[in-house]
Amino acid sequence: MRTFRHFIDGAFRDAASGQTFPDVCPLDGKPFAEVALGGAQDVDLAVRAARRAHRGPWGSMGAAERLDRLRLVADAVQRRFDDFLDAEIADTGKPAAEARRIDIPRGAANFRIFADLARGMGTDCFETHTEDGAGALNYAVRVPLGVVGVICPWNLPLLLMTWKVAPALAAGNTVVVKPSEETPATATLLAEVMAEAGIPPGVYNVVHGFGPEGAGEALVRHPGVNAITFTGESRTGQAIMAASAPTVKHLSFELGGKNPAIIFDDADFDAAVNGTVRSVFSNAGQVCLCSERVYVQRGLFDRFVSALAERAGSLRMGDPYDNAVGIGPLISRTHREKVLSYFAAARQEGATVVTGGGVPDLPAPYDAGYYVQPTIWTGLEESARCVREEIFGPVCHVRPFDEEEEAVALANDSEYGLAGAVWTRDLSRAHRVARQLEVGLAWVNCWYLRDLRTPFGGTKLSGVGREGGQYSMQFYSELRNVCVKL
Repeated sequence: MRTFRHFIDGAFRDAASGQTFPDVCPLDGKPFAEVALGGAQDVDLAVRAARRAHRGPWGSMGAAERLDRLRLVADAVQRRFDDFLDAEIADTGKPAAEARRIDIPRGAANFRIFADLARGMGTDCFETHTEDGAGALNYAVRVPLGVVGVICPWNLPLLLMTWKVAPALAAGNTVVVKPSEETPATATLLAEVMAEAGIPPGVYNVVHGFGPEGAGEALVRHPGVNAITFTGESRTGQAIMAASAPTVKHLSFELGGKNPAIIFDDADFDAAVNGTVRSVFSNAGQVCLCSERVYVQRGLFDRFVSALAERAGSLRMGDPYDNAVGIGPLISRTHREKVLSYFAAARQEGATVVTGGGVPDLPAPYDAGYYVQPTIWTGLEESARCVREEIFGPVCHVRPFDEEEEAVALANDSEYGLAGAVWTRDLSRAHRVARQLEVGLAWVNCWYLRDLRTPFGGTKLSGVGREGGQYSMQFYSELRNVCVKL
C-alpha cells in the first residue's frame, strides 16, 4: 500500500503525531494508500519553512528565473502525465477520458499561463507637480503577499490546486497546500515535480489532514500565513472567514452553487440537450458549475425532458479506463449517503422521478463503489429543499416557464450565484438575459468554455473575489507606491 507523506521544506516527512488515515478509492470502496495525519505542529513547520523560502532563495530570485522554473514545472507534469492520470483516477474514480482531456492538461497549463502572464504585467506611473517645479514621480510596484495557504477541494484536485498554486508562485509567494483528505495523491506527486524542476525547498509545502480542529483550521489560524485561498462549500468558507478575522488575512473564496440553465424554445435543440447533459452530469455532478436547476420554455418542455432522460440513461459506468464510460462514482460513501438522502427527500416533496433515483446494478468490483444513477426530477415547487440546496451529484430538477421575465426571476431566486447557462438563437435576448443573471459566470449556448484570462468567481453565497488572469495576480500580490522627488 502506498504512503502519502507531508512535503515540508523540500523533504517528505511523517506526521508529527505518527498517525495516518486511509485514502479510499471510490471505484471499489477499498483503501489504496495511507496518508499522514497532519495537525498544528506540522502546519507550523510548513509555514516556517515557507517564510524562510520567501525571505531567502525564492524572494531573492529574479522574476525571470522564477517564471522560467514554473514553466519547467509544467513540462515535468506533462512528462509524468500518466502518473498524474493514475493518481487522479485512484483518488476520484473519474473516467480517464475526462481526466486526459481536462484535469491533467489544465494542471500543466496553469503554470505556463501564469508564468507568461506575470512577465507582461505592468503598473501605473504618475508625474506629480511640486511647488519648486522639479516634480516627482509616483509609481507602483507589485510585491508578493508572503505565505499563502491553499485549501483545495476534492472534485478537481490537480486542476483547482494548480489554479491557485501557479499564480501564487508566479507572484513571488510561497505556499502551504492542504489538499482535501479525500484526494491527497496529486498534491503529493506535484511535490516530486517541484523538486525535479528546481523549485527551492520551502516554496511548495504540503500538509495532509482534515479541516476543523485539524491541519486546515491550523493553517487558517496561523499568524504566519498572509492569505487563504479556498474552494469548497459555502459553510466552510464562512468558518474560514471567521477564523481568519483576528489576523485580517487576504481571502479568496470560490464556494458552492445551485446553478440555473435556461433553455428557450428557439434554442438549437440538439446543442441545448448535449450542453445540458454535460452541465448536469459531468464529473457525476461534482462540479461547482454544474446545472442543478433547469428551466425550459413550455413549448419545448416535454420534448426536452424526454431527450435529456434518454441521454442520462445511456451514460455508462464502470472501468474508468474504458473510453465508453461516461460517468464515475461519487467521491465517498459519506457523500453518496448525502446525495441519496436528497433522492429520498425529493420523493417526499412530491417529485416525479423521470429517470434514475437510486443506486445502479454494477458488476464487481464496481458494485462496492460509490455510484448513484444519473437522475432527473420534475414537479417540485421552488421552495423544495431539493431545489434550494446544493446537492453536488448527478441530478437536476427541470421546470417549465412561459416568459423571459419569469425565467430570469426563477434563475435568480437562490442564495447562490456562481454560474448560469442560457440557450437561445436570439442574440439580443442572449445578451439581455446573461446580463440579468445574478452570477459570476454566464454562458450563452455553451457550458464550461473557459478562457483562463477571464474573471472567475461567484456572487452571494458562491464566493468572494475573482480568480483568473490578471485577477489572480491582483489577489496574490499587493501594490506598493514609490514616490521619488526629482
